[in-house]
Amino acid sequence: MSQNDSFRHLYDMPEKGTYFLSHSVGLLPKSAEKALKQQFFQAWRNGDDQIWPHWLNAVDHFRQALAKLLNADSHAFCPQMNVSSGLTKVIGSLPMHQSKNTLLISENDFPSTSFVIKQAKRLGYEIKVIPKGRDHQNLETWTEFLTPEVAAVFITHVHYNTNQLIPVAQISALARTIDCMTIVDVAQSIGIVPIDLQSWHVDVVVGSCIKWLCGGPGAGFMWVNPCVNNQLEPLDVGWFSHDNPFEFDPNNFEYANDSSRFWGGTPSIAPFVIATNSIEQQLQIGIEKIRLNNKVLCQKLMSAVDRKFVVSPTDLDKKGGTLVLKFDEQDKVIEKLNAMNMMFDARELGLRVSPHIYNDDDDIDRLIQCLP
Repeated sequence: MSQNDSFRHLYDMPEKGTYFLSHSVGLLPKSAEKALKQQFFQAWRNGDDQIWPHWLNAVDHFRQALAKLLNADSHAFCPQMNVSSGLTKVIGSLPMHQSKNTLLISENDFPSTSFVIKQAKRLGYEIKVIPKGRDHQNLETWTEFLTPEVAAVFITHVHYNTNQLIPVAQISALARTIDCMTIVDVAQSIGIVPIDLQSWHVDVVVGSCIKWLCGGPGAGFMWVNPCVNNQLEPLDVGWFSHDNPFEFDPNNFEYANDSSRFWGGTPSIAPFVIATNSIEQQLQIGIEKIRLNNKVLCQKLMSAVDRKFVVSPTDLDKKGGTLVLKFDEQDKVIEKLNAMNMMFDARELGLRVSPHIYNDDDDIDRLIQCLP
């Protein structure tokens, strides 16, 4: 057994089958329903004038949990519905300079983020794309594409298709030499790869809690570096974007002095209550411990298959939490995995398998039995 046997009982495990889909949806902590009842429904049932103060306090706890997880100030975090909604607000807030009119993205970015960024053409931006075939872990690739006209670069920390772990801090250093803003997507890394925002020196981070954080849908977020916060003026605003939301003067709007300027209208509450509970549970377990367990199980699986079938990096320090496998007779492998109730998915580059803290050696042994 791996070292995680004391944590498996904390999650709602499937009654049948073996779950390897944490890159898509992390399993729900058993404590989630109790947390939702106490932090969301109870204030509602009380029916007094403290409903909103209680709910907004719950959102503050979400920001504080993220701050502890990522080593940053809680006021720099702003709740969002998902990565795309947060990114849309960021793109609309960028200051336009005539000599810097290009946004740099990659073909390996998740399609939803590319859809968002390409809308910036309507604002006057050009879009430059790093092709899939280039080595995104090689700084020379980024040096080639980070040319003086690039106003902002979008960096996906862990690619969804190859699971490559991208060197954010080094790319950020390159971007600063040309006065280029950095926007980072951590959707596929947060909760499985330790992240220290203080060491990255980036401008904006967008992420969600549905995957490795096991926090469910609807609890996205963005982090805005306080050094650039006042340079960004989003177009998509609401009364919670106002410096004084309860002023109620339609003729006076002033951006909030922190990341709340990106918040918008009346917020959802329940998703952030669920996500906070999940983040706090992972903090109690320890991200380093979660990462180590993942590495141990990934190494065991890689050792059982021919390396020619491994699409994701074989160096565990250069990948996220997912193994991408492509076999010669892929359809037969998929058929056998399905017959054995293995829960995984398949994309263009191969099968995606993601061991989390609730997976163990026995799960990997069952998976290996299905592989050639």
